[in-house]
Amino acid sequence: MNASQALEVAAEGGIIGDGRTGANLALGVGLIGLAIGWAALMRITGRISIGNARTGGLSAMGAGVAGMVLAVLHLATSSGGPGTGNGLVGAIAAVPLGLVAAVVGRRALALSRHTGPVTEHSTHERTAEPH
Repeated sequence: MNASQALEVAAEGGIIGDGRTGANLALGVGLIGLAIGWAALMRITGRISIGNARTGGLSAMGAGVAGMVLAVLHLATSSGGPGTGNGLVGAIAAVPLGLVAAVVGRRALALSRHTGPVTEHSTHERTAEPH
């Protein structure tokens, strides 16, 4: 089984399960990506002290894109409309969730490049120097 067939099987809900499984998988992956991206942003601001902001940003971007791909594949392979129990509404909700996770991850990655190790001389306070 190649990668495209594996993604299609995952988007359709796998081998067992109802039609909502693929949408729930896409929602879960997008939500995990959003949580990782949020944690990376909190790491940059210093609110938490665990993890690496750069790795978290990259992981959030990857999870967000994977969630969007799974949701789009589920939308492309689902039959019926909203309210039929095939997970169409969940897949529609997973697309922007994955997009937000990717954007938050990208933001964390960009901010992690601009922040460096804090030293004594890198404070923003000005000191009065005698002339």
